[in-house]
Amino acid sequence: MTQTIPETMTAIAIRQPGGPDVLVAGEHPVPRPEAGQVLVKVAAAGINRPDVVQRMGLYPAPPGASPLPGLEIAGEVVGAGSDADAHMVGKNICALVNGGGYAGYCIAQASHCLPVPENLPLSEAAALPETLFTVWHNLFERAYACDGETVLVHGGTSGIGTMAIMLGKLFGLTIIVTCGSDEKCAQALGLGAAHAINYKTHDFVEAAQKITDGRGVQVVLDMVAGDYVPRNLNCLAEDGRHVTIAVQGGLMTQINMAQVMSRRLTLTGSTLRPRSNAFKGLLAEEIHRNVWDFVERGELRPVMDKSFPLADAAAAHAHMESGSHFGKIVLKV
Repeated sequence: MTQTIPETMTAIAIRQPGGPDVLVAGEHPVPRPEAGQVLVKVAAAGINRPDVVQRMGLYPAPPGASPLPGLEIAGEVVGAGSDADAHMVGKNICALVNGGGYAGYCIAQASHCLPVPENLPLSEAAALPETLFTVWHNLFERAYACDGETVLVHGGTSGIGTMAIMLGKLFGLTIIVTCGSDEKCAQALGLGAAHAINYKTHDFVEAAQKITDGRGVQVVLDMVAGDYVPRNLNCLAEDGRHVTIAVQGGLMTQINMAQVMSRRLTLTGSTLRPRSNAFKGLLAEEIHRNVWDFVERGELRPVMDKSFPLADAAAAHAHMESGSHFGKIVLKV
């Protein structure tokens, strides 16, 4: 049965760069899908750190993307543009989107959508794409992590951190995390981290070296950057790989390039949002092929922290910025 699609919808816009209070609900036109796109009636949207950075005016939407925040959604496909599979209409999907997720309706590239199993609530499905795409690409494609290796992950109880722990367990990695309290360390250990280091009370370099009997870790997944980078390099084993996915600790650092050369270290990093639709479509295919069976069997689920109504997006952002969350925060539409 074809749904009647309204002309307008409630959505959250960024009034001006600033704190959480600049997020305002209002009426906006419902977007229309173009070639290769689908229109999704949003049931839930995930909150992510890039949304916060965009709200602050430091991470503008790429050309052609919606200026509304929101990079991951789940809901029902209610329309399809040309070149998109019309059979998707009426199906529940989750998707990585280029923006516009904090809304009643959102455009997604058809190739960036993944089917939501019947046993997965849409509120949980909305919490999967951004962290799953980010961790899979950076940990397994850029860092070449493989069975038996040890990985140091900063921010162990964040959405990225919890996803890294869970994917690491599924693919035979030993995951060491850093957290900001003993309580968060306990939460990370309960989720499956092999070791958790309270970075406020312990030197994570010394701890990582002790855990690995002085060998170091094969991979560091870093979202801090800044003065963490030289410390991260001291955690790496020879031929180790360092992947930066965020710069919460600062854009600039100084490192000893002789150390990089003599120990054959690899430094890389990425941001996902500016990548081409073709790249993200291929990434979605790889995730569907390698990971989605775990989702369908219920073996991979996002760690859910708290849900907020769409109108309370400002409160959701304030909660994320408080640093008290464990896992994912979502907006229910």
